[in-house]
Amino acid sequence: MKIIFMGTPEFSVPVLEALHGAHEIVAVYCQPPRPAGRGKADRPSPVQARAEALGLPIRHPVSLRSDAAVADFAALNADVAVVVAYGLILPQSVLDAPRLGCLNIHASLLPRWRGAAPIHRAIMAGDRETGVCIMQMEAGLDTGPVLLREAVQIGAEETTAELHDRLSALGARLIGETLAQLPLPATPQPAEGATYAAKIDKAEARVDWSRPAVEVDRLIRGLSPFPGAWVEVNGERVKLLRSRLAEGRGRPGQVLRGFTIACGTGAVEITEAQREGKKPMPASEILRGLILPEVL
Repeated sequence: MKIIFMGTPEFSVPVLEALHGAHEIVAVYCQPPRPAGRGKADRPSPVQARAEALGLPIRHPVSLRSDAAVADFAALNADVAVVVAYGLILPQSVLDAPRLGCLNIHASLLPRWRGAAPIHRAIMAGDRETGVCIMQMEAGLDTGPVLLREAVQIGAEETTAELHDRLSALGARLIGETLAQLPLPATPQPAEGATYAAKIDKAEARVDWSRPAVEVDRLIRGLSPFPGAWVEVNGERVKLLRSRLAEGRGRPGQVLRGFTIACGTGAVEITEAQREGKKPMPASEILRGLILPEVL
């Protein structure tokens, strides 16, 4: 098939690689390079970097709403567009341009967790399972009918980073299966059960130890590695990257032993953390150079 690929972050890269090995990619659309790093130099997205390495033609328009942008897209004469975490809204004229329309790889079991941060929100909400849906795109936000889906269990100590990698690989496999079987029947999403996975706000990331331990644990794992749940220790911001539920009780924020902290109910053990300017380390190593106060 002649495919237009549309994606930007690391999550999209395995899908691009899988499609490149099986189909003709006529263009790769991704977000423009953004300032990053200490020098704030423009840095290409993970998809752009990989597309360049594969020798694929790259486009990164600021918008797809102009007549010229739509004409350029349609002129590619693609059979289908595959969209995964692209970052721009596609107008109806773009959705209609490929012969088989535009297919989206979405990292949730739709209609649960439509929107920008489905992996984070699934862990933070304590969902026991999530998955990937291949959806026929329409004008609404993640509202289109589903062609193929597969569920996976969420591990009791799994982080967003780990689940991200599993779902990215699953998406790459499912889109291959979908393309091989087209045309497939499309199942409309049910009206009930729809939830919205709002973009993560950094204001959510500070740990509130007065919350139940189960909620604190989900927050830590759900925000790992980015933006990272954090606490202030002796004036220093420390990111908490891995955790698990632990035995113990005390007043909220009380350090019970090691890096085990009392919550509103129950306790959480921090198993990996990151000090400012340092790499992530196991909690046992962090505590060699970080003295915790009696209460965080």
